[in-house]
Amino acid sequence: MEIWDIYDKNRNKTGKTIIRGKDVLGKGEYHNIVFIAVFNSAGQMLIQQRQPFKEGWSGYWDVTAAGSATSGDTSQQAAARELFEEVGITADFSEVLPHFTIYLDNHFADFYLHKQDVDIESLQLGEDEVAQVKWATKQEIFAMMEEGIFVPIQPGSLELCFGLIENRSTLTVQT
Repeated sequence: MEIWDIYDKNRNKTGKTIIRGKDVLGKGEYHNIVFIAVFNSAGQMLIQQRQPFKEGWSGYWDVTAAGSATSGDTSQQAAARELFEEVGITADFSEVLPHFTIYLDNHFADFYLHKQDVDIESLQLGEDEVAQVKWATKQEIFAMMEEGIFVPIQPGSLELCFGLIENRSTLTVQT
């Protein structure tokens, strides 16, 4: 059972929680989701293929890791947890703000960009969530979107991820 904190439109905790899949967020209620995109020094994004038995977008390709903040989590804690649970990468986001946030329906979608060259053969993938991983260029990901095998994420958010990586040389590398 996964419990989410409920926030108001200004990202203040309301003191209320909901149970994922059981309760529904009301008007003016929000919860926090995180997306983590790992990039290598060649500018490729590490993407994952969701397990065929995973609920929601089964078998589709997705960004490196994503998920919901659970009750008591900060956005940064959720990002570190999801990255480790899904692909086995340890990173400390405690001193990092999201690179950008998209406000969708009842969600705050925080995007974290992490630059690290990792050997994908040595990653410990979350067996319940991830079938496989690979490095992909922006063009390859957009081709996968057109083919209908990549989760329907907003193309502008992917453009922004790649744009920030291409034009920003000061991302913190955490190993």
